[in-house]
Amino acid sequence: MDADVLIVGAGPTGLALALELRRQGIPFRILDRAPDAVHESRALAIQARTLEVLDRLGVADELVAAGSTATTLVMHAGGHDRSLTLFEPSVADTRYPFLLFLSQAETERILTARLAAEGVEVERGVELVELRQGADETTCTVRTGTGERDIRARYVVGCDGAHSAVRHALGIGFAGAAIPRAFLLADVEAEGVDRGRLHFFVGAAGPLVLFPLGSPASFRLIVGAPRGMTEQQVTLERLQAVVDRYPRARLRLHDPVWLTMFTVHSRTAQRFRVRRVFLAGDAAHIHSPAGGQGMNTGIQDAVNLGWKLALVCNRQAGEPLLDTYEEERMPVARAVVAATHRAFALATSRSPLLRVVRPRVAGLAVATLRRSAPLRRRAFRMIGELDVRYRRRALTREGQPRLKRGPRAGDRLPDAPLRDGTLQRALPATAFAIVLAGPPGSWPQDGIAHEWGSLLETVHVDEVRDPAAHHRLGLRRGDVAHWVIRPDGYIGYRAGGDDVTGALAYLRSALR
Repeated sequence: MDADVLIVGAGPTGLALALELRRQGIPFRILDRAPDAVHESRALAIQARTLEVLDRLGVADELVAAGSTATTLVMHAGGHDRSLTLFEPSVADTRYPFLLFLSQAETERILTARLAAEGVEVERGVELVELRQGADETTCTVRTGTGERDIRARYVVGCDGAHSAVRHALGIGFAGAAIPRAFLLADVEAEGVDRGRLHFFVGAAGPLVLFPLGSPASFRLIVGAPRGMTEQQVTLERLQAVVDRYPRARLRLHDPVWLTMFTVHSRTAQRFRVRRVFLAGDAAHIHSPAGGQGMNTGIQDAVNLGWKLALVCNRQAGEPLLDTYEEERMPVARAVVAATHRAFALATSRSPLLRVVRPRVAGLAVATLRRSAPLRRRAFRMIGELDVRYRRRALTREGQPRLKRGPRAGDRLPDAPLRDGTLQRALPATAFAIVLAGPPGSWPQDGIAHEWGSLLETVHVDEVRDPAAHHRLGLRRGDVAHWVIRPDGYIGYRAGGDDVTGALAYLRSALR
C-alpha cells in the first residue's frame, strides 16, 4: 500500500481529516488537483462546535487569534438599525461562545502550516481520473504534469467539493435543487458602514449582506443579481448600481479583490460510503450560505470519520464501526440542507407578500433576540452546532441505572472548569475516556481502564473540587455516575452508580 488512507481534496474538510489521521498516527496521503491553495475568502464563519473539535487538533487558538470574535450584527430593516452582538457569554459550557469570522484562505493556511510542521505536505496539481475498488484495497489513477500513475490505499475519502471526482467515479447521485436566482459576490472595500460589523440590509428585492473580512478586503458582499445578468457582465460599476437600489445603504464600493456570480444549490449525496470509499464535506452535501454551516459541517464530517478510520486501520476496531459514519452524519447533513434552503428561500423570495413583510419581520426578530437571553442562547446553540447529536444510533447507549438529568448518550460532552483545566481538555485526543463523577473517594484512583491500555483513559470529576462540571453533567449532591466519551467528544454511554460493567460491555460492542 502507498497509504492506509488517501484523501482527495485539500480544502478545510480534507485538511481537518489529515490532521486527525496524523494525530492518530495513521499513514495517509493528501492530494488536490489545484496547483495552489485558495486565495479568496470563500467560507467565513467558524462555529463554536467546530472550534472545539479543532482544539483537539491543536489549531483552535491560532484560528481565534487570527480572526474576529467580537462581531456585531447590524440589521438595517423597517426604517431602523438594530444591533446584536454575536458573542453569547451566557452559553457557559463552551470555551468559544462566539462566531469567529476568518477567511477560508487564512483557515486553510493555518491548517496546512500545522500539517507541514508535522512533516506532511499536500500533493498539489494531482487530479483523480479513475478509481477501482478491490477486496482489500482501492487503486486510484491520478494525473500530474508528468503523466499518470496509480496510488494504492486501504481507504479513500473524497473531500473534493461539489463537483467531486470521487463521487462521480462511484456513480453516487447528488439529489436536490437550486434556488432559481443568481447572486453577486464581492470581496471589496465599502464606505458608508462601520467596519468590523456584519451588516444586513433588508429590501424588497431581498437581502444585501456585508460580512466583515479584514483581509483580503474589508468586506464580503452578497446581493441578488438582476434578472438576465451573466457572469461576464459582473463589474464593480454594475455591482454599485445594484447596491444603490437599497436607499438606506448609501454605500460606495471600491478596490474589489474578487467579483463573481453564483447560484445556490441544496443537494445531498445518496450515500456517504461505498465499501472502501467515503464522501465528506461539499462532496457529500452542499447548501446555501445561510447560517455559515457549510465548512463547519464538513470539518465535523472529517473528525467523525477520522477517529473511526484510525481505529480500524490500527486493527483496534472492526469494519462495522465505519458504517456508523453515514448513519450519524447523513441525518445531520440533511437537516442542515433543509434548514438553510428554507431560510435562504424566505430571505430571497420575490413573493409580493414577503417583499412587504420581510423588513418588518427581520427587524422584529433582532429586537426580540436582544430582549430575551434564553432565545439568544437557543439560537446560538443551534447555529453554533453545539446541539448536533447522535442519539439512538448504533454507537450510543443508555445504561442502568438510567440517569434522569444532564446530557444524554449521543450528545456532545459539555465543557466545564476542573481543578486543573477544563473537562473537554482533560479528554484524551486519540482514545475513549471514561468519566467518573461523585463525592470524594467514590472511585478508586487506579486502573479501571487498565485492561484497555491506550484505548481508554480515566477522567475524574470531584463534586467538591469540580462543582461546575458536576452540575453541568446533571448531577446533584451525592450522586455517583459515569460516562464513556468517544474520541470526538460525544457521549457514547452513560449510567448512574459505580458499576462500570455496562460501560466496558458498551466499548466491546462498539469496537467489535
